[in-house]
Amino acid sequence: MQKYHTQGSRRLYQATLPYLVDGVGSSFHVPSYRDYPIAMTHGKGSKLYDVDGNEYIDYILGFGPMLLGHCPPAVDRAVAEQLKRGTHFSAPTPELGALSRRLTQVIPAAEKVVYQNSGTEVVMYALRLARAFTGRYKIVKFEGQYHGWSDEEKVSIDADTVADLGPRENPRKILPTKGQRLSSADDLILLPWNDLEALDRTLTQRREEIAAVLMEPCMCDSGPILPQPGYLAGVRELTRRHGVLLIFDEVITGFRLALGGAQAYYGVTPDIATFAKAIASGYPFGAVVGRRDVMDCGVPASGTFNGNPVGVAAALATLEELSQPGVYARLEALGQQLEDGFQALGEKYRRKLYLRHLGSIFVLGFGYTQDLGDFRDWLTQADLAVYQRFVAGCEDYGVRFTDRRGREYLSTAHTQEDIRRTLAVADQVLGEMEQEGI
Repeated sequence: MQKYHTQGSRRLYQATLPYLVDGVGSSFHVPSYRDYPIAMTHGKGSKLYDVDGNEYIDYILGFGPMLLGHCPPAVDRAVAEQLKRGTHFSAPTPELGALSRRLTQVIPAAEKVVYQNSGTEVVMYALRLARAFTGRYKIVKFEGQYHGWSDEEKVSIDADTVADLGPRENPRKILPTKGQRLSSADDLILLPWNDLEALDRTLTQRREEIAAVLMEPCMCDSGPILPQPGYLAGVRELTRRHGVLLIFDEVITGFRLALGGAQAYYGVTPDIATFAKAIASGYPFGAVVGRRDVMDCGVPASGTFNGNPVGVAAALATLEELSQPGVYARLEALGQQLEDGFQALGEKYRRKLYLRHLGSIFVLGFGYTQDLGDFRDWLTQADLAVYQRFVAGCEDYGVRFTDRRGREYLSTAHTQEDIRRTLAVADQVLGEMEQEGI
């Protein structure tokens, strides 16, 4: 295999740096394993194409939104039709009502809906909603779970070592970026995930202060780490018993694990749930859904672009495509093909690989083989340096995996041939790593 030439991306990055902070639109766009990001010109289906003309099989998929692949025809048609009619009215449309009805039909928690424009915003709204409904202000959050970039959301999302996290019984509240208010975490109660005893103890002691428990139902930002058997149901029972709301952050898992999200996949219904990313196939759009009494407690969904017609058109078309027979069965089959292929490669190269797939999310980890319990387990057992070397090597041969996190995304546009090509590249890179003694 020939490694890709990407000097055009390097030159573009260097030319852009004087004018754009960090030379990119988002800090997520700069990988840890190279000193410049690959710049893309266009995407189609499961592929991306860079400024040097290289083709990549894409498992990043815009960090999750492109569940139908790049430029899905049905969504493109719906958006093109809406563009002819207008992009922003500051008024409701018939399509907005249709989308709202559809979401209440497919998402178990959805009795009513409000709209925002990003994952960060929908979580901010959900927290305000929970506080308004309960009259309480503390929020339980879990180590390593990412819920957005606002001051309060971006707390203890990462660490280099377990020591950085502090004692398990009293974790440190880590503010990872400059400019965060020192009081950002004052109303957060931080706990390790997958630990029902710790949650029960906290709710028992502080229930009169706590508005909600906020969690990813499958911990995707780190690991990912799956909920242990009975954990989600246990959290649901504890929050009901103590009169605390349960919020599922489904910005990542929404529509990827099942049409009804992780709550449908696992059979556990929260009081409030947040959705963004895959809901509109790459258009900025988000929704908060929940119990009727909670949603009607009097929190306005302010925002100039909330429920904008273009995002609504994209979301309606996306849901229609995902509702077709066999969509999730096919994604499951592709995930299984990847898992089986990597399992064989792990045996061939005597590598400890962690392999799981849930709906359209494929999990790949180095250094361990069994399910982990929480973020602390991941920090001590996952070999991030080896994973990043693998990801960098695959990118050199035209396969894009996520940096640092072992969370890879599949789309309905991926094919069996894509999987075969991916496994051939993985074989090549693992062979090189073996020769390098990595």
